[in-house]
This record gives sequence, structure tokens and C-alpha cells, in this order.
Amino acid sequence: MGNVFDCMPKKELRGGIGSRSKRGPKSKSQRKVTASEEELLHRQALAMAIQQHQLSQRFEGSLSRRIGSTSSRRRDLPDLITNGKQNPIFLENLETRKIILVHGEGFGAWCWYKTVSLLEEVGVFPVSLDLRGSGIDYTDPNNITTLADYSKPLTDYLDNLPEDEKVILVGHSCGGASISYAMESYPKKISKAVFVSATMVLDGQKPFDVLSEELAYADVFLKESQFLIYGNGKDKPATGLMFDKQQMKGLYFNQCPHKDIALASVSMKPIPLAPMMEKLSLTPENYGSVRRFFVQTLDDHMLSPDIQEKLVRDNPPHGIYKIKGSDHCPFLSKPQSLHKILLEIAQLP
Repeated sequence: MGNVFDCMPKKELRGGIGSRSKRGPKSKSQRKVTASEEELLHRQALAMAIQQHQLSQRFEGSLSRRIGSTSSRRRDLPDLITNGKQNPIFLENLETRKIILVHGEGFGAWCWYKTVSLLEEVGVFPVSLDLRGSGIDYTDPNNITTLADYSKPLTDYLDNLPEDEKVILVGHSCGGASISYAMESYPKKISKAVFVSATMVLDGQKPFDVLSEELAYADVFLKESQFLIYGNGKDKPATGLMFDKQQMKGLYFNQCPHKDIALASVSMKPIPLAPMMEKLSLTPENYGSVRRFFVQTLDDHMLSPDIQEKLVRDNPPHGIYKIKGSDHCPFLSKPQSLHKILLEIAQLP
């Protein structure tokens, strides 16, 4: 099974990046970073971000003053989160307390750290998985050739789930393809599915078909993009995709805090291309039996509001929610708004 979100103990932060400032210039060979050093760097950045986030939570105002989301099918929520008290009130009468958070292309379990913290505070059990080749899973992205292989940590988790237990799946961006694949494979174990600015594809459609409308026509993009990776040689089809830091900032993080952009810059990994190019087989009996909800992000540069509108028109979900002022990553730019939406969906009977 893939790596589950894990918070590094604070004591591991000793001897961080700043301790190198007094050393002289390094040669190119000395600047090469091993896989273990990359993982340590990622964990240090993540731990610092979590620490700052938890600290900021102590001083923020009430949730009702900070939410900026709207829903096309609004329901009045009781004040179940803080109720004006110091300690949170735990949610009751939920069909399931397990919410599985599935990251999008290039991301990892790390990206959900704010959502994990907020959900745990109200008694929900969030599980954030690294898909193959993502986060601290060091599978070579060039060797991931199918959506089933890429999504294996998720399907392994569902496969090991007791028959009488259900979960809520939340997929971001191209993680929508992974949760769609899981819905087709394990419909009886999934209570609801939430697509967060995600590729909510139709039967026979490829995840890349959705993104290509933003990036360029697929054939042109695959021929001309300077961001493609040819792990098997230039004479073979591209195996991966990796935007540079400026491109990522403009596409994904245009409303994110600087500390989260810094975290992403040391954590994002190449995107396996083959799973994005695979057509999904989705049936009404399996995929269609799970209630779907779509979260629209209204300041999204990666998947524009127009494309998101097209997705929900072509494949209508049971409910639509909108987050004002959110870029492609509401779990970083608008975590409280996303949190409220997830709680609302979790409480729907």
C-alpha cells in the first residue's frame, strides 16, 4: 500500500537548510541530492508548514467569518465545528468517518496537510495516500504505464477495507481519474465521491482530454511541449510531464500563501503520462451508483471555470459547490472553505 500522510516529529528539524549557510560554494557533483536527502528536505518543509498552520489556527476568528464558498444545492449546517467554544464538537450520525484524500498530478499526500488537520479536529478520520511515483513513493514515473498501476495504493486500501465499511473519496485534479477508477472497481465500499476541480471524465474518455482543452490540443501539446520527459528515449513516446517552478506557480498556486508555494517547490514530482492518456471504462451499475459531488474553484488557472462548467454539464453530479477566490489548490489557498464543504457532504444522508 502507498505511503500514508505522516507528520515528522519536531526534533527532526534540527540542522535544517539554514545550517549550511556558512559553507563555501559547492561543486556540481556536491550539489546532487540523493533520494533520501530529498525525502528529508520534503519532510522538514512539510513539518514546518504544519507547525505554522497549527499555530495560526489558534488565533483565527470563527469559521463562519472566514468561509467564502457557495453551493448550488445549499443546506443549512448546524454550528457543529466550534459552537463558540474552545474545544471542537465532534460530528455525529455520519455514515462514515473515513475520508480518503487522493492527490492530483505531481502532488502527494503532503498537499492535504491543512485538510487532514482540520478534519481530525472534528473527529473525522482522514487518510491521505501517495499514489505510485508520488510524494515519498520513489517508483520511477517512467515505469508507470497504466492507471491501475498508478492508482494501486488507493485500490489496495479499498481492497483491504472490511466489506461492511464505507469511505468518502476526495480526488483533486487528475486524482479524479483515480477515484473514478476506484468507484468502478469498489462501488459498494464508497459512500460518496468528491471531485475537487478534478477530471470527472465520461466513459471512454481520457483524463488528458480534459486538461488538453486548457494546455492546447493534445497532439500539438505532445509534439511541442518543452515540459515533456522521454524516459525511454526521444524516439519513443513521452513518459512523463514536469512543469518548471514558474509555470507551476502560475497554473496551480496563483492564490496560495508563499510558504505553501515553497513547500510545493520541493515536493512536486514528475507526472506519469501514460495514466493520463488511458481511456476509462465506467458503467452505470458501478461508477454510476456512487453519488458524486463537484467542487468548482473560481480563480483556477489550470482548469478554468469554463472547463469546470463543461464537466458538470456533460456529467452532472448530485451536487455542485463553488469556492470564490480559490486557485487550483483550495486545500492550500482556501482550506477552511473546502473543509466546510467536505463536512457538509459528509453529513448528507
